[in-house]
Amino acid sequence: MLTDARVYAYSAVLMGSPILLKLFEHNETLAGQVFRLIKQQENLFTVNRSGSEVMAINQAAGQHPVVVSQPVFDLIACAHAVSLLPDSRFNLTIGPLVKCWKIGFQGHSVPPAEKLQACLALTNPHDVILDPASNSVMLAKAGMEIDLGAIAKGYIADRVQAFLRQQGVNSALINLGGNVQTVGSPEEEASPGWAIGLKKPFGTADALIGVIHVADKSVVTSGIYERYFELNGVCYHHILDDRSGYPLDNELLSVTVISDRSIDGDIYTTLLYGMGVEKGIACLADSPAIEAIFVTRDKQVICSSQRHFSFSLLDADYRLAY
Repeated sequence: MLTDARVYAYSAVLMGSPILLKLFEHNETLAGQVFRLIKQQENLFTVNRSGSEVMAINQAAGQHPVVVSQPVFDLIACAHAVSLLPDSRFNLTIGPLVKCWKIGFQGHSVPPAEKLQACLALTNPHDVILDPASNSVMLAKAGMEIDLGAIAKGYIADRVQAFLRQQGVNSALINLGGNVQTVGSPEEEASPGWAIGLKKPFGTADALIGVIHVADKSVVTSGIYERYFELNGVCYHHILDDRSGYPLDNELLSVTVISDRSIDGDIYTTLLYGMGVEKGIACLADSPAIEAIFVTRDKQVICSSQRHFSFSLLDADYRLAY
């Protein structure tokens, strides 16, 4: 579909999300190849389809190891390493807790405390046993479940970016339902880069706090407004704390990470959400290639820096802070 004189946009629904591909040429064959690649990768990592390798691991929990393909083993190993970082709120074994709450999947009630405690006993990443020699993965306890939802989209977005570059594409954008990865910048003179909206928490679908401009970068946002329900005046959202079993409660509404790799965006949005603003910015001081935008409950927009992007504030209800 032609959206203006230069940009062609192609869309599909995959991974339960709308997928958008922008190219500067009319090439339905290439778009089809991209969507097939995404579907192939989704089939590898999903926990919602029988026959997937991750599902096989979960079904064998407490029984025996499962040999998996190299890409699946490598992504699980990456998620496992991040899960074991000190004070990390990233947890690849959070599956039982996610299923208990069902937030975003018809879950509109608070599970009983004893049920949450039972789930927490099954969410220890130390109980994931990896054997690189055989590419096998075992979950030590019956009932454990790996959930790669916090990292798979970023991995797939990076695979799409690499594929587009292999095809000689110099300018493109792929949006995997919130994980935005770009190739180059728009083919326009004096372009400030790709314009990516920063959503207004709990606003209408098209309401923006501001616009992020990037070139050849990934932009990943995680916010409590994405999946939630309200009960007795309390907002219960999908970003769960594996220490308490309840949604993470701090000063943040959303975290956006700007990085080269979208998988890093996935990892850092979760890590930084768990840290909060002050500790998050201190953490990023040691990672100059990673930048973040924090949106707080008191309507501040706090940029860790703007070395690799520029940000324009649009909503007067929010104020830009540094």
